[in-house]
Amino acid sequence: MKKAEIKKLEKALKHQPRLVWDALKPDQRPELDERARDYKAFLDAAKTEREAVREITARAEKAGFKPLDSDGRSGRRVYAAFMDKVMVLAVTGRRPSSEGLRLIVSHIDAPRLDLKPRPLYEDVNLAFLKTHYYGGIKKYQWMSRPLALHGRVVKADGRMVDVVVGEDRDDPVLTISDLLPHLAGKVQGDKKVSEAFPGEKLNLVVGSLPLGDEEVKERFKLAILDLMHRRWGLIEEDLISAEFEVVPAGPARDVGLDGALIGAYGQDDRMCAYTSLAAILALKDPEYTCVALYVDKEETGSDGATGARSRYLESFLADLMAARGETPSSAALRQTLIETRAISADVNGALDPDYQEVHEKYNAARLGYGPCVSKYTGSRGKYGASDASAEYMGWLRGVFNRNDIVWQSGLMGKVDEGGGGTVAMFLAQYGMQIVDCGPSVLNVHSPFEISSKADLYMTVRAYQAFYRA
Repeated sequence: MKKAEIKKLEKALKHQPRLVWDALKPDQRPELDERARDYKAFLDAAKTEREAVREITARAEKAGFKPLDSDGRSGRRVYAAFMDKVMVLAVTGRRPSSEGLRLIVSHIDAPRLDLKPRPLYEDVNLAFLKTHYYGGIKKYQWMSRPLALHGRVVKADGRMVDVVVGEDRDDPVLTISDLLPHLAGKVQGDKKVSEAFPGEKLNLVVGSLPLGDEEVKERFKLAILDLMHRRWGLIEEDLISAEFEVVPAGPARDVGLDGALIGAYGQDDRMCAYTSLAAILALKDPEYTCVALYVDKEETGSDGATGARSRYLESFLADLMAARGETPSSAALRQTLIETRAISADVNGALDPDYQEVHEKYNAARLGYGPCVSKYTGSRGKYGASDASAEYMGWLRGVFNRNDIVWQSGLMGKVDEGGGGTVAMFLAQYGMQIVDCGPSVLNVHSPFEISSKADLYMTVRAYQAFYRA
């Protein structure tokens, strides 16, 4: 066989993932750069799930979305929020709900530190706030770095106070101290990483200025309480009915001398929240009703009223069907959900060049190769997985190829290394077709995750193609 024939055969038969940068047309680069700038602004405005709902709402309203009214007066572009932690956007399509939806679901919570209900104490002439970590983190990564405090306090009379400290240029930041290496040999150095940094020692330094003289009891703690009362009108008991989240201080930044990457906190999974939002905001007159669902509590198992296990989606869809003049009976709702085609939009762990031994290179996601379609997730024997059918994988693959989407297939890590789950399994319980599809990210679950601007751009295009299919 001649060389030319072999090359032709190779091109026709072999699968070769494409680098987004190689596929970009010159006139697409300005759009990519603008998308990255807007994404960084979104990340800065949405460091907690409440802030994400607020930012999504503002962007949706600017794009003509209105609060869902079951009497049908809201129009075709509607939204609804639940407990300030769940958000749903919908653009109604030409086909009836019974023929199914196009649904993209992502989560807007991220690993962090939460304050305990009674967090404030003093020791050795310093004031501290005690924390409890939320989701899977490497505890040492949160020490010796600038941290910010975001939260909401609900007072006994029902008044709400929102607090953000550490983000403004003139704000002080908080931090968690670490032991100097000169004394850390036995306490930390001789232990496993998982044991060397106890969660009970992730205490925030919040003050060192005393109030009053030496006869005042706990005068460093009292000084902080006095400051909180003067600034926000809070007393210590108010902290019991508060939700305070400790997050890395500072804005999202370009990474690398070429600025082709983005570094920021919370990209798992607000990168998918942003890309699905951009896709649905640009949508006009779709064939099928398109829905973007943003949920909370994914990082702790999706439990609770605001997690993917809750039944809020059913409630929203019942109202949406009523607004369309359809009868939202339980049978009709089941039919709608069974016929739905969905994407669980969550990031995948990108192949790390320095730790390639934990990845299976033939099936590892890579930065810059577009959104990653993961047929299944879970861990060690596919436990906790939603395994997409061959039929659905074939359909989605066809959608992306017809729309010239640069995409890749990938899984998280070697079979015996571990793994992770997503919200896909909870949506799959309705009988809908669903698969995980999202960009790959380095430093996942760290205070500074790294993504590719090329993947950001291509993921928006991929979700747009899915909504139009």
